[in-house]
Order: sequence, then structure tokens, then C-alpha cells
Amino acid sequence: MYKYLKRPLDFILAFIGLIIISPILILVIIILSFTGEHEIFYLQERIGYKNRKFKIWKFATMVKDSPNIGTGSLTTRNDPRVTKVGKILRYTKINELPQLINVLIGNMSLVGPRPQMEVDFLKYPKEIQRKINNVKPGITGIAAIVFRDEEKLFSETHLDPHEFDKLYLAPYKGDLEMWYQNHCSFYTDIMTIFLTGIVIIASKANPALKIFKSLPEIPEILR
Repeated sequence: MYKYLKRPLDFILAFIGLIIISPILILVIIILSFTGEHEIFYLQERIGYKNRKFKIWKFATMVKDSPNIGTGSLTTRNDPRVTKVGKILRYTKINELPQLINVLIGNMSLVGPRPQMEVDFLKYPKEIQRKINNVKPGITGIAAIVFRDEEKLFSETHLDPHEFDKLYLAPYKGDLEMWYQNHCSFYTDIMTIFLTGIVIIASKANPALKIFKSLPEIPEILR
């Protein structure tokens, strides 16, 4: 039953959300117009529902052509490509708020697997690639709250960040998203949104593993 209500609820909540946060959006637009490279929105191609490509909306937080510089699609701690204002927007996740437009359009949901660039999507095991986008991608999701600070992981590993992602992070994140598909419900979505707020305020907290006790056990290398 819930799967039939998910889209109407997404639309209603995204519409209300955009109205409520419109002062924040307007303020960020003004600030970005006069700082950094004067870019406001960043539309990037991602892999979405049924593995179809779409453009995700974000506030611009990095220098132009950043996917072709440094670590490419992955961001590390204190990444030099991130602008001064961008650091604040990324830390508070305000840069993700324009994705409410994607929810209104219908190519994203409030909760679901985070949509990946193709280069990162291909790091998932083949079986995960076939199944992970059987539901719409979300602004937030289980993997997003478990790995609130994955930039720290990429910065601390002795491996190349992309190799570390492919060998360890992507497979486990894929397992988390498969768990979500098997446990998708109104309760799961509401709790995921609630936990997203918690990890934004307390970035070192990892409440998802305590609330959702049946989540796949996190590998030692990712703790």
C-alpha cells in the first residue's frame, strides 16, 4: 500500500518544504551570486530510477570542471576544489536542498538510494547495479546517514580513494540500499528523515545502526 502513497507524499512534502525553506534558498542564491565563481546551481548527470540518467539539482559548492580535477567524482576532507561558501553548504547539507525540485519533477524521492555518477555507479557489484535503482533515488537514504562523513574515509585510507570505494565502500552501501528496498515503509522513511537531521547536527553520531538493528553488519575497515 505504501508504495502507492509514496509519490503523492513526496510531491506534497517537497512542495511544502520548498515554500518553508524559500528564505534560505533565496539567501544562498544571493550569496553564491557574489562569491566563488558566481555559479548558483550545479546540474550533474546521475543514474536514476531503472538506471535511467537524469540531472540532479544542487547548489554549486566546487570550482568549475571539478569532476575532471583531482579525485574527480569523490570529495575528500579539505578538498581544495570546494569553495569557502561551499564548505559551509556541504557541511550543513544545504547544498542538497534544490533536489526538492527533482522530487517535484518526479525523478527523485525524499528517501531512497543516493543517485551516483556513472563512474561511481559502476563500482557497485553487478548484482547491485541491476537492483539498486528499482526504487527512485532519494535526497537522503540509509547509506547516506550511515556514512555521513565518507570524506573522512577517503582522506584517511592508504589506498586510492576510487579503489577504496570500489573494494569496500560501494559494496557495503549497496547492501544497505538492498536492505532499504526490503524494508521500505512509512516508518522506515520517516525515521530515515529524522535520523538525517540528527547526523547533520551531530556529525559523529551513527544512530541508524542502533535504530535499524537488522542492517547489514558494517565491515571493520569502514568503522
